[in-house]
Amino acid sequence: MVDTLGLIIRALVHPADEPDGESGPDVVELAAPHVAADAHLWADAAYRGEFVEWVEWKLGWAVEIVTRAVGTTGFTPQPRRWVVERTFGWLGRYRRLSKDYEEYPESSEAWIYLAMSHILLRRLAPAT
Repeated sequence: MVDTLGLIIRALVHPADEPDGESGPDVVELAAPHVAADAHLWADAAYRGEFVEWVEWKLGWAVEIVTRAVGTTGFTPQPRRWVVERTFGWLGRYRRLSKDYEEYPESSEAWIYLAMSHILLRRLAPAT
């Protein structure tokens, strides 16, 4: 889960055979203490249905499912989706995150947080 700037609020790595939609509530519950009570959540189409109802009921957040514009073909940036994809691009520049090297999901999560910390530090104190 990222904020509107693409900075990671909370990361949750799960096995590849588990659909993203199933782990959505887990990520949201982990991120909830770090997010405003009246938050607006943009989510991928994988999270439609019960997830949207659950988030609105449990946390009171507004949930908007981002989908492709009607009538578009080929690659078209989706509203707000590009923020998450840009974050994946930033993280992909780190060797340990460019491929799935880790044996345990917790190790992958730790490397994600370490990489994001490095990104934030570079923004605070750019090289001169």
